[in-house]
Order: sequence, then structure tokens, then C-alpha cells
Amino acid sequence: MNQTQLFEAALGITAPWYVQGVDFDAARRELTIAVDFVAGTRFSYPSVGGEHPVHDTQIKRLRHLNFFQHECFLEVRVPRVRLPDGSVRLVQPDWIGKLDGFTLLFEAFVLALCREMTFAAVARLVNLSWYRVKAICDRYVDLAVAATDLSGLSTVAIDETSCRRGHDYVSLVADMDERRVVFVTPGKDAGVVERFASHLEEHNATPAQIRSVSIDMSPAFIKGVDEHLPDARVTFDKFHVIAHASKALDGVRREQQKTDPALKGMRWPLLKDADKLNLAQTDRSRGADQPVHHQPNRPCLDVPRATARDSRSQADPRRLQDVAPVVQRRHAFQGRAHEGRRTHDPSSFRRHRRVGPDAPDQWLH
Repeated sequence: MNQTQLFEAALGITAPWYVQGVDFDAARRELTIAVDFVAGTRFSYPSVGGEHPVHDTQIKRLRHLNFFQHECFLEVRVPRVRLPDGSVRLVQPDWIGKLDGFTLLFEAFVLALCREMTFAAVARLVNLSWYRVKAICDRYVDLAVAATDLSGLSTVAIDETSCRRGHDYVSLVADMDERRVVFVTPGKDAGVVERFASHLEEHNATPAQIRSVSIDMSPAFIKGVDEHLPDARVTFDKFHVIAHASKALDGVRREQQKTDPALKGMRWPLLKDADKLNLAQTDRSRGADQPVHHQPNRPCLDVPRATARDSRSQADPRRLQDVAPVVQRRHAFQGRAHEGRRTHDPSSFRRHRRVGPDAPDQWLH
């Protein structure tokens, strides 16, 4: 096996293509491989039957996977064929990438890196600009989105995340059954759900087929689901339910530590999981032996010893971790607009609908 045959085998090039020559530039640390096709070859063209003669050729320089530590390029003589209607079209070999200037294997390598690294890190590693790396990813994302079939989608989760510094957000919709992202859009308002409903119609699906939606307690998402996914059952995710309960409990502690100094510094012992407390925190969270006295007319919890330590055993927010936070759409959330005025009101959760597996029209006590 000679040198050109060795490179043909390594590159996976088959007839009518062959390696015409190899040039290595040690100073520039580049390996250039010239690829040509056999003279007289006729080529097929997509959507046009038969094989067609070559009209002329173009030289394309394609970035390929590195040869050891040296960059590798393929210089390919690509044919243009004349079709029966007289038009001339370029024929691309199947190992040329989707973006001009790269082989298919190199693009696959960049995509694999981008799954684990930032665009900037990948650009430094493969010696490309940030924009070229992003262009490769954008191209394949667009192709994947265009080929997406959402006809079997029925259970989704919607959440927002910050995409850069400041208040720039993107919202993601994930398929809960397949555990994959199916839609991404800027913003975190009710328009997110509206755009998702339009996306469904563009990919062999309808909004009516969505039966379950998991969201946080965002009024915008609740409104969007109510208007654009009318048949969907809403599930509040457990994280936000527990966060609201923890906030209410801490509000009670702050209020009652004014009359019970022993509650000072008890925030985390009350909110942490019991199995994560150290010995000192466990003793403090169980309560002290001395009685607790309250000033007249001061609000307190209606429990035998009105301290946040005792209320923990009565209304521990962590008990909600064992509750399936499912609510009906029409009972999702009431009085949300006034939530800011009752941040430290221990009875604020009475205005929420029950989030347990029982009937959704029970009040949370």
C-alpha cells in the first residue's frame, strides 16, 4: 500500500474519488490532501433521474480532523454537472459538511465538543473563530428543528433561565417523557406559551394534545397555559412550592424572635433537612425547656407553644416533598397579585389551593 492508498483508506474515500497528492508544510504545521475524481465520471443529482456529464469543476478547500497535532485540509476538485434542462448544478460528495469549508467529520467533532464546552473554548481548541463554531451549531440545530415530529408529545415542562448578564431570559419547553428540549424562545412572559402552541402546529401536533404542563408559579406562565393550552392539567413544580412554604415559615420565625431571643440564628436549623443537621442544630431545633411568654396583642401561631420551633412540627415545609404538587388549571393560584403585601403573613398559604393528591378544591391548612 503506497502513501495515497493509505490516506484514501484513512479518509474513507472510495471510487470515483481518489487521493491525488499529499503536501506537508512543517513551518505552517499543515497537511494538505488533494482529492480528485476519475476523468469521464458521470454523477447523479438529487431529484433529477439518471447520471449527468461534468460541465466544469471548482476547487474547494475543506478543514478536516487534525493529523496528529497538525491541521489537515482537503483540496477537493468538485464537479458541476449539466442537467437535461440545460442548467448547471454543483455536485457535493457525501463527506462534505453542511457548512461551506468543512468536512462532515470535522463538523461532527465540533458538535461533540460543543455539547461539553463553551463556543469560545471550542474555538480555541480547533483554531476557528467563535462565529464559525456557532455557525456550525446553528446549522445543525436548524436542521434538527425542521425535522422534529411532535405528534406524540403530551407532557411538557416549561421554565426560564438567564442567558447572559442582566435580565435577558430564555424559556425552554421539555418533553417530560423523552427528557429532551423541544422548544426554546426568548422571554418569560405569556407569549412563550403562545409561541410554543404555534410551534406545535408547525411540527405535526396541536395544542389540544398537551395533557399535562409542569411550571413554576409564574402568573405569566399560568395565563399562557390557560389561554393557549386549554386542555392541559397544570403541575406546580415541587421546588417552588417548598420555597414558598419555607419563606412563610421564616417570616414567622423573624416575627416571633422579637419575643423569644432563642430563635435568633435558627433560620437554617429550621429549614434544613433533619438528616443534614449537626448535633447542636438538632438540639436547638427541638426546642428549649423554658416556657415562652408573648406580649399581649402580638400575633402568634395557634399552637401550644407559639414558637417557630414548635410550628416546624405542625407545618414543616419539607413535608411537602412527599406531596404530589398537582392542581387543576382553574384552581391554580388565587390572590397572587397581593402576595407582596403578605410576605410575612403566616396565613398566606391559606389563599393557595391545596397541592396534595386529594381534591384540588381543598384549602391548604
